[in-house]
Amino acid sequence: MSKRTMGILSECIPIFTMLQDESRQQILMLLFDNQQMTVSEITEKLELSRPAVSHHLKLLLDANLVSVKKNGKERIYSLKLEKAIEQLKQLLSSMESDIRYNA
Repeated sequence: MSKRTMGILSECIPIFTMLQDESRQQILMLLFDNQQMTVSEITEKLELSRPAVSHHLKLLLDANLVSVKKNGKERIYSLKLEKAIEQLKQLLSSMESDIRYNA
C-alpha cells in the first residue's frame, strides 16, 4: 500500500475502533432510526446502565461520530457521520488507486 493510503488508514482507525463494539453499534443504529435521543432514551432501549451508555456516547463524541446539544439539563445526541463517511471514501479510493497502479 502507498504511504498516502497508510496515512488515510491511520486516520480511519478511530472509526474502526468505535464500530468494533456491539454496544456502540446499537447506539448508532438507535440514533439512525430516531434521529436524536437523550441518554435516558437510549438507556431505556438497551441492556446497559446509564453510566455505560454515557461512556459509549463520550467515546463516539470524541471520534466525531455523534454530536450533542444541550436542552436545559438534557443532552441530546444525534449522528454526525459525514466526516467519517468522507474519510472511508478516501480510504477506498486510495486503495483502489494502489491496486490499479500495481496491476
